[in-house]
Amino acid sequence: MGLFDKVRGQFIDIVEFLDDSRDTLVWRFPRQGNEIKMNAQLVVREGQVAIFENEGQIADVFAPGTYTLETKNLPILSTLKGWKYGFNSPFKAEVYFVGMRQYTDLKWGTQNPVTVRDAEFGMVRLRAFGTYALQVTDAAKLLRQLVGTDPQFRTDEVSEFLRQNIVSQVGTALANSNLPMLDLAANQQTIAATLAGTLTTNLADFGISIPRFIIENISLPPEVEEALDKRTQMGVLGNLDQYAKFQAAEAIGDAANNPGGAGEGLGLGVGMALGRQMADSLAPQQAAPAAQPAAGPPPVPGAAQPWFLAIGGAQVGPVSAADLPGRVAAGELTPTTLVWQQGMGAWTAASELPELQGLFAATPPPLPPQA
Repeated sequence: MGLFDKVRGQFIDIVEFLDDSRDTLVWRFPRQGNEIKMNAQLVVREGQVAIFENEGQIADVFAPGTYTLETKNLPILSTLKGWKYGFNSPFKAEVYFVGMRQYTDLKWGTQNPVTVRDAEFGMVRLRAFGTYALQVTDAAKLLRQLVGTDPQFRTDEVSEFLRQNIVSQVGTALANSNLPMLDLAANQQTIAATLAGTLTTNLADFGISIPRFIIENISLPPEVEEALDKRTQMGVLGNLDQYAKFQAAEAIGDAANNPGGAGEGLGLGVGMALGRQMADSLAPQQAAPAAQPAAGPPPVPGAAQPWFLAIGGAQVGPVSAADLPGRVAAGELTPTTLVWQQGMGAWTAASELPELQGLFAATPPPLPPQA
């Protein structure tokens, strides 16, 4: 290697950053004591900006493009350096490349549940998780507030800081939404859009924004979800009697798959109970007894009670006392006819009741045999 090549190796001719990590927010060009040559090429690609820093002070910012580094392209740095060695002298400066694109698929989630008040279920604890996108809006603020002298600042270095801010805002948003718990899923996008705007405002001093915020899920504790599942099952089943029969049938199947011991006894007991239920459900429904007439007012004091007669195996009545002689004349009421009146304990032959004996005329005994 000649002397010219050795001296040339001390100068940097191209300053650029090819990001293959997909998560680097800020990358410092590795100068390692070498000096940047005047008229060197600066290549800033789309989604990047290049910041020149001199002794901890931000000098110049370059947008995407290709630049030949000259004093006219470095007005602030030229002023700081003074260029006492002339315009063609090499110089030393820190060069930071800042990614300005959106960094997507960053995760967030609530480590602890957020307690909110629900109009239907009272106090409930909610968990939520999702993703968000991060974008640098002011590279200079990002360098001053978060990066410092870090040579490679990645998204994971700021993710915990962002997660804490997100979780605090998520709890506030859920509590202030005043939405019933069962309606949160239908309003996730609205809540997420509100959170994106709030977080962007809060993070503006750090030079970053949250252009996209997604709530993937809002969930309840497992025990509450189980209770809701039971409630849903009851609503779907509707007829709890049919559901009880179905469970009994399932129990018989389980007992049949576990022969011996308690399984057989359980299956026998459940089978007998289910058999009775099935017999009752499958048997033709018996005709409902005729509705009894509505109870009327009690009889007027002193009025005669009507009678009921058993004629030809059928109940006849009520029959007033004034109609009884006509029944006797027609042969319907005889001394052996069973009768009943309110207050009597059982049906009784008419001839055994003193009040009815007068209806039947005395009949002479049969004539004695003639000589």
